[in-house]
Amino acid sequence: MHFSFNTPLDRFRTVAILEGISYIILLFIAMPLKRMGGIPEVQKYVGWAHGVLFILFVALLVQVWLKYNWSFGKVVMAFVASLIPFGTFVLDKKIANDERRK
Repeated sequence: MHFSFNTPLDRFRTVAILEGISYIILLFIAMPLKRMGGIPEVQKYVGWAHGVLFILFVALLVQVWLKYNWSFGKVVMAFVASLIPFGTFVLDKKIANDERRK
């Protein structure tokens, strides 16, 4: 995992990881607590945080797309990764590998 805010790509990778963590918490902790435990507040607050992180993820995705001249296909792949549980973790690993090859 990568937690840094030095460059736009660092900010994007950090937010992608945080967005992925919030998605996992939402799906596997908050939603079951609401449905099975009768505790809707957890989903409300985790859902809100996840929504903010998702919007930030998309804004930073556009920023790195423009700054680093990412292909449209790479941007679509990154966006789709944010919709799949654990997808942003795989995305981060791919970005790290791509950066090492440069």
